[in-house]
Amino acid sequence: MMTTATGAAPLEFARTLNPRPASDAERDAVLANPGFGIHFSDHMVAIDWTIDAGWHDARVQPYGPLQLDPGSAVLHYAQEVFEGLKAYRHADGSVWTFRPEMNARRLQRSARRLALPELPVEDFLASLKEIIAVDESWVPSDGDASLYLRPFMIANETFLGVRAAHTVAYFVIASPAGPYFSGGVTPVSIWLSTEFSRAGRGGTGAAKCGGNYAASLLPQEEAAANGCSQVLFLDAESGRHVDELGGMNVFFVMGDRLVTPATSGSILEGVTRDSVIQLARDRGLVVQERDFTLDEWRDGVESGRITEVFACGTAAVITPIAQVKGPDFAFGEADAPAGEVTMSLRQELTDIQYGRAEDRHGWLYRLDS
Repeated sequence: MMTTATGAAPLEFARTLNPRPASDAERDAVLANPGFGIHFSDHMVAIDWTIDAGWHDARVQPYGPLQLDPGSAVLHYAQEVFEGLKAYRHADGSVWTFRPEMNARRLQRSARRLALPELPVEDFLASLKEIIAVDESWVPSDGDASLYLRPFMIANETFLGVRAAHTVAYFVIASPAGPYFSGGVTPVSIWLSTEFSRAGRGGTGAAKCGGNYAASLLPQEEAAANGCSQVLFLDAESGRHVDELGGMNVFFVMGDRLVTPATSGSILEGVTRDSVIQLARDRGLVVQERDFTLDEWRDGVESGRITEVFACGTAAVITPIAQVKGPDFAFGEADAPAGEVTMSLRQELTDIQYGRAEDRHGWLYRLDS
């Protein structure tokens, strides 16, 4: 297992500014209609790692293509991990992010599982501050828009042997993102994948690595073909227990209880998931993290015990779920409105992120200072 020695001095970042940054008019046009993951800011952060030197050569450089040898390990064995978080513009113009230490520690866990080196938390946080230092003007000021930050790590050693790479690179890129629900939050229908599994016990389900998402793309196409916007996976062992959606955790509202599948090694430990749990407990709701079967979901909806269902993740924050569809069944109402608990939790969470509500738990981290 490859790690960075504890007690190492924080990295110092060199800066090479983009000689041809986007003009004010070009940037304003992007921010007026950013979409998601389509446009990128002027710079990126890079840090190199080798088995002999550890983490070194931290730098800010112009955004641009990476030079990879065709024999780079990441292209053949998918040795890579990534994270996703957002930079928010508050009303006073300051720029903040949300619980980045959790992203840093999750990146370490993901790296450990993929036999990659672990980037120290302080260097992860510094990399976020560095990208904002040069590209703060890319952080939107309007509505619920944000600057999406994508840290990622790849094995770039030129070597076709099957072993952990001895050369690795870490990067941070930034992409402005508009509101996920541009026309207002709308409950969605989801498709149950009965043929495919997302992850198995002992696999990479708890790691944020590209292979997990690649495996979800075919069932996601199946979902879209059946009029659903997301795909739901069951556990690989029994095919009975709810796992998670393609990229989101799921919650069930049952009276004064909030139930969510336990993170047993195949479910990603979401930052939004953890935050929802805390906010629910602040309200006096009982939160249960446990196995939850598809039959319990169906019976709960039909009996009325389950009054609301929602999914959560960084991009959409909280998405209400109206209906579950499968090859030969459907339950729930496709046109059901979003639930009160769902929407109030979403409002409270986004208000904290954008500085409109008190940050009682110290979750916000300032990036522009």
